[in-house]
Amino acid sequence: MSHHGVGVGQRPEGARGTARPASTERQSNDGPSRRYRRSLAFLAAGALAAPLLAGCGSDDEGSKPLAGPDIAAVARDAVAEGGTLKMAVDAVPETLNTFQADADAGTTRVAQAVLPSMFTVDATGKPVRNPDYLESAKVIETEPRQVVLYKLNQQAVWSDGREIGAADFAAQWRALSGKDSAYWTARNAGYDRIAQIERGANDLEVRVTFDRPYADWRSLFSPLYPKDVMGTPDTFNDGARRKLSVTAGPFKVDKVDPAKKDVVLTRSPRWWGRPAKLDEIDLHAVPRDKRASALAAGTVDVADIDASEAERIIVAGRDKGTGTPLQGAGKTSAKKLRSWALALGMDEEKLPKGPKKLRKSIAKWLEQQQELRAFDVRKSLEPAYTQLALNGSEGPLADERVRRAVARALDRTALAKLVLAPLGLPAVPVGSHLGLSGQAVYTDSSGALGGLDTHEAQALLADAGWVAGGPIKAAGKVAGAEGQKGDKTDQGDNGEKGDGDKEEKSDGGRDGQYIVGEDDKGPDGKATRDHQKDHAHGAPGAYAPKGTAAPRGAGAPAGPLAKDGQALSLRFVLPSGPGSQTLQTVADQISKMLDKVGILTEIKKVPDDSYFKDHIAAGQYDLALYSWPASPYPATDARPIYAKPVVAADGSLNVEQNYTRVGTDQVDQLFDQALGTLDEDEADGLLRKADSRIWASAGSLPLYQRPQLVGARKGLVNVGAFGFRTPVYQDMGFLKKGAKVSASPTRG
Repeated sequence: MSHHGVGVGQRPEGARGTARPASTERQSNDGPSRRYRRSLAFLAAGALAAPLLAGCGSDDEGSKPLAGPDIAAVARDAVAEGGTLKMAVDAVPETLNTFQADADAGTTRVAQAVLPSMFTVDATGKPVRNPDYLESAKVIETEPRQVVLYKLNQQAVWSDGREIGAADFAAQWRALSGKDSAYWTARNAGYDRIAQIERGANDLEVRVTFDRPYADWRSLFSPLYPKDVMGTPDTFNDGARRKLSVTAGPFKVDKVDPAKKDVVLTRSPRWWGRPAKLDEIDLHAVPRDKRASALAAGTVDVADIDASEAERIIVAGRDKGTGTPLQGAGKTSAKKLRSWALALGMDEEKLPKGPKKLRKSIAKWLEQQQELRAFDVRKSLEPAYTQLALNGSEGPLADERVRRAVARALDRTALAKLVLAPLGLPAVPVGSHLGLSGQAVYTDSSGALGGLDTHEAQALLADAGWVAGGPIKAAGKVAGAEGQKGDKTDQGDNGEKGDGDKEEKSDGGRDGQYIVGEDDKGPDGKATRDHQKDHAHGAPGAYAPKGTAAPRGAGAPAGPLAKDGQALSLRFVLPSGPGSQTLQTVADQISKMLDKVGILTEIKKVPDDSYFKDHIAAGQYDLALYSWPASPYPATDARPIYAKPVVAADGSLNVEQNYTRVGTDQVDQLFDQALGTLDEDEADGLLRKADSRIWASAGSLPLYQRPQLVGARKGLVNVGAFGFRTPVYQDMGFLKKGAKVSASPTRG
């Protein structure tokens, strides 16, 4: 997503490189921070992880995005000249080089505004030529090797007056090719396939020759850095961390001020395209849980927000002024004040206890609500989806039958509705790992695994040997729980709790565990079959014949499903930081769905900063929620996410970004074939086949497209929830007096 369009302040990007966890279902963050790098997209935890079955899904070609951009779009002549736009970001970027490992969403936002991108992304998630930099770009030879000829815009120059040309392309290729380890690069995908770069017939032409065919060649040189940055390891590693002296966009970097938490971009005098409407864009770091307060205070004009903050803004817009309990407050009890505060929507955990402090807190809240009437909520769907990841490296989920049982127990439509319907967004479950509705590659291939069927889920569990009533070893030794040995080659802390970790168990039953067989209802809530018929298939605790549903009816032995003395219990790891409530709500519903088929879950909430590093990447989980972006280049970007883990020379397990550790040789081969064909239709077909096989292996279950909510000052135009589309910074600004914005979101 290094150049995808996204809502202000949120993007799973950074550069093309390594993925970053997303810690929560907050709008722009996915984890410790959603940052996308070419190839791996970003991990995002949810703001809110067979038989070879090709063509199992319906043909969804021609589908449309479920939601388009919502940016208060107007023509440029309706945008006022001048002004400063204050935009919230998660943090001041540690680097302005998007190809470094510590690049983040702020890094990408700066790069979009100040650097060339040969291709951007349209509202359907498709790469499109950027005419500000490119007159044309096409494959001119395929034999003996692929050659792409770029014809540059003759006006395109760097801010120091030098023409953009082959020297810049070549410097970036050498830095990112992976051949020189002195360059601290996060990702080399695509650049490692280039054989040479040379000047064409004139200075405006650049010839790029590949030593292997590369279908995603459009992903390269976006952004493009000047040779001043890419030319040497020193300038690459350190020269662009806090400044970019040479740029080529509608804006330039004026200063990076960590003390004031600002990155200031000003209009570039050397820009040859349509001039920027704004004088200045200030990227200001604001914590996720402080966004509504920052908007009310005027610290920022636009910010990604979560659902509760969006509701605050919507309520403020409807509120015409009402009486408050602060009138005659001296006689109002703390109990009544607290009830009134909760009715307002204030956070119960943050409410002071004493009446005096309560009155002060309510007064501040009401003052903020008055200020929030100057804002509206712009909403779309992010080019990213939240998934349930199933760690297939060990424990019960190492058995594909158990993973498939988990999948068949889930009502993915209900989960999508849970998150999206209250926001007024299309609540449609995602049917592909490699694209989203509207993209050419998208086809619902979930049929390769099958939909909700609790009886089939029970049959799969029974076939795998998990039956009710079997003996269970001493407490604390349940499968997948704390204390169970982890993957020797890739397991980090072997399941021991980290500092600050908190554990919670799911609702229902003793100690949060649903005990199978304690009622006379089946997993679908209906009365079960005669339990004698269930038992006829085998003695309790024994392996049941294939296709046998686990007995849970009246008279079934009390106790969870068990096998070899171990209860079927899965550790469900979640982030606990601000903005993670949606994720936790989704996890609670998943736990209840799994309870119905006899799968216990132990929910473990961990600090955001350890969620990804110590749990997801280290393999210390059974179930987890995090997100991946939908890239315009799935053959390149998705391959590391689903590649089969391989044992390295030192004996360690190299999982790339496949944190479920579930993969197959056939999926790898299909990705390789898709990367190597220049026929786009053929590539899409190969990727759809790969997606069917990914579904069938049940390591990752896409749930829903992530909501994108942006709080924006009224009168601010051409900015907001961009969906797939790359933001156009030179068109952003404030509405001219007398001009009007269409009431409906932009869909183009």
